[in-house]
Amino acid sequence: MDYSQFLMMPQEIGLLATFLLVFLYDTFMPAKCQKQLPLFTALVFAIYTAVSFIPCCTGTAFAGMFEQSQATWAMKGILNIGTFLVILQAVKWTNSDFVSVRRGEFYELLLLTLFGMFLMVSARNFLLFYIGLETASLPLAALAAFEKNHYESREAAAKYIFTAIFSSAIMLLGVSFVYGLSGSLNFATIGQALVSKQSALLIVAVAFVISGVGFKLSLVPFHNWTADVYQGAPTAVTSYLSVISKGSAAFAFLLILTQVFGSVYADAWKWMLYAIIVLTITIGNLFAVRQRNLKRFLAFSSISQAGYIMLGVIAANTLGMASMMYYVVVYIFSNLAAFGVIAAIERKTGKVTTDDYNGLFKTNPWLSFTMMVAMFSLAGIPPFAGFFSKFFVFAGALNGADVAIYVLVLIALVNTIISLYYYLLVVKAMFIRQDECVIPSFKSDWTEKAGMIICVLGIVLLGLASCVYTALADYATASDALFQLIR
Repeated sequence: MDYSQFLMMPQEIGLLATFLLVFLYDTFMPAKCQKQLPLFTALVFAIYTAVSFIPCCTGTAFAGMFEQSQATWAMKGILNIGTFLVILQAVKWTNSDFVSVRRGEFYELLLLTLFGMFLMVSARNFLLFYIGLETASLPLAALAAFEKNHYESREAAAKYIFTAIFSSAIMLLGVSFVYGLSGSLNFATIGQALVSKQSALLIVAVAFVISGVGFKLSLVPFHNWTADVYQGAPTAVTSYLSVISKGSAAFAFLLILTQVFGSVYADAWKWMLYAIIVLTITIGNLFAVRQRNLKRFLAFSSISQAGYIMLGVIAANTLGMASMMYYVVVYIFSNLAAFGVIAAIERKTGKVTTDDYNGLFKTNPWLSFTMMVAMFSLAGIPPFAGFFSKFFVFAGALNGADVAIYVLVLIALVNTIISLYYYLLVVKAMFIRQDECVIPSFKSDWTEKAGMIICVLGIVLLGLASCVYTALADYATASDALFQLIR
C-alpha cells in the first residue's frame, strides 16, 4: 500500500491527533490538572477547526473507497464548527461532581463519533460507509447512557442501540441486494452497473437502504426513538445528536442516492422521498405542538427540520447540495443556541418544561433573548438565517421540478406556518405570560455564554452574509459529477 494516500485525509488525521492529545492529557496529567481538561479540549479542537478550513488536495484514495472533494471538505468543516460549540457549552457540565470522574471519556467518545461521521461523508464504498456508520453510532449509545445512575439515561441508550442495530441490519440487507445485482460495493461501479439492471429487487434494495439511513436522520416512520433518547440523554449529548449526526447523515445520504441509485431517481427513490418528506415534516410539527418538555419539543422539531433538509436531497443537483449544506450550518447555530439555554437552566435549576419558562425575561433577559433568536431562526422568520435556509432549500427543490414537487413544497410551506405557532409558544411563555417565574436569576458560566454568543452571531450574520451560501454553491458546483447518473 502507498502510504502517501493518507495525505488525502488531512481532516481525519488532524482529528485523530486531537483525540490522542486529549487521551494523553486525560491519562497522564496529575489530578490537580484534570479540571482543565474540558478547556484544553476546547482549545485544541478550536485550533484544529481553524486549520481544517485550509484548502486541501482533492481526489480519491484506497482504490476509490475514499474521496476528498471541495464539498466534503466544506461539510467536515461545518461539522467541526458544531462539535466545537458542543464542547464549549459542555465545559461546566463535564466539570460537575457527578460527571467529572468520566470527563475524559465524554470527549474521547465525542471525537470518535465525529471521526466515524467523517468516514461516512467521504465514503465511496459501502464497506467504508458502514464502518463509518458504526463508528459513529456505537459511541453515541455510550454517550446517551453517560449519566448511568439516571433511569432515563439508561433507557435512552437501550432504545438507541436497539434501533441502531435493527436499522443497520435492514440497510445491510439492502446492500446485499445491491451487491448481488452489481457484483461490487464501490458507489461508481454500482451506479454504472445498475443502469442496465433495473428490476423490482433494485427498488426493494433502495427502500431498505433509505430505511437504514433514515434512522440516523429521524425520518418518519423511523423516528420513534428520537423523543425518548433526546429526553433521557444528557443535554450536551442531545444537542450533538440533533445537529452533528443529522448533518453528516444527510450529506452521506445525498451521495449514496445520487451516485449509487441515480439511474432509478425518477422511478423509485424520488417518490419514496416525496412521501417520507411529507410525513416527516407534518408529523414532526403536529407532535411538537403537544410537547411541554423542551427536550422532547426540540426532538420533534428536529424531526420536522430533517424533512426540510431532505428537500435539498430530493433536488439531486448542485443547487440542492448547496442549499442542504447551508441549511445544516444554519441549523447548527439555531439548535445549539436553544440547547445552550436549556442546558444552562437545567444545570442550575433542573427545570426543562415550557411552563417553567413563564416570565423568564424578568429574571434572565439574556437567556430569553438567546432562546427567542433561536426560535425565530428555526421558525424561518426574516431577517434571521433560518428564513434564508428555508428559502434556499425550497428554491433547490423547485429547480427543474415537476408538478408533484410544487405540491410537496406547498405542503412544506403550510407546515412552516404550523411550526411558527409552536415556536412562538416558547417566546410567548418567556416574554408575555405574567406568571411568577420559577427560575431565579443566575449567572451562566463564561463558556456557556461564549457558546450562546457565537450561536446568536451565527444566526444573525448568516442571514446577512451572502458569501457563505455563494462559497457553498461553488463547492457544490465543483462536485457536479456526482449527479451525472440523474441527467
